[in-house]
Amino acid sequence: MKAADLIDVARAAGQMIACAESCTGGLLGAEITAVPGSSDVFDRGFVTYSNAAKVEMLGVDPATIAAHGAVSEQVAAEMAFGALARSEANVAVSITGVAGPGGSEHKPEGRVCFGFATKDGVKTETVEFGAIGRASVRAAAVNHALDQLMHALQP
Repeated sequence: MKAADLIDVARAAGQMIACAESCTGGLLGAEITAVPGSSDVFDRGFVTYSNAAKVEMLGVDPATIAAHGAVSEQVAAEMAFGALARSEANVAVSITGVAGPGGSEHKPEGRVCFGFATKDGVKTETVEFGAIGRASVRAAAVNHALDQLMHALQP
């Protein structure tokens, strides 16, 4: 189980995790907290589905959303930084994307942007999962975030 392995690695590293989720609607936090003992390493999760929630809860600049759209690496970076700043975590992950159905020419279904923030800065990436269906995009995003968190926490 990926979440259990992540918890073991984070515990061994003495790290706390926070997450800021949009298109996954709290699924990442739910996956992590489904594991007994997760409170040792999981500080909190922010479900910021609307743009207003991203601004109010995480401090995302409305100008960033206006310029790049909610599904962008720029917004993912600000979400991750906001979660880190508003928590006791050492590492924060953010997820924002188009789960579907549908999308647009510029933001197709299955595009998900991630941010990973620590005190040393933020790393962002965009993954194109494709038009695999809403549930599958959301599940793939959670799995990817778990993998990347595991990678970030390993020495």
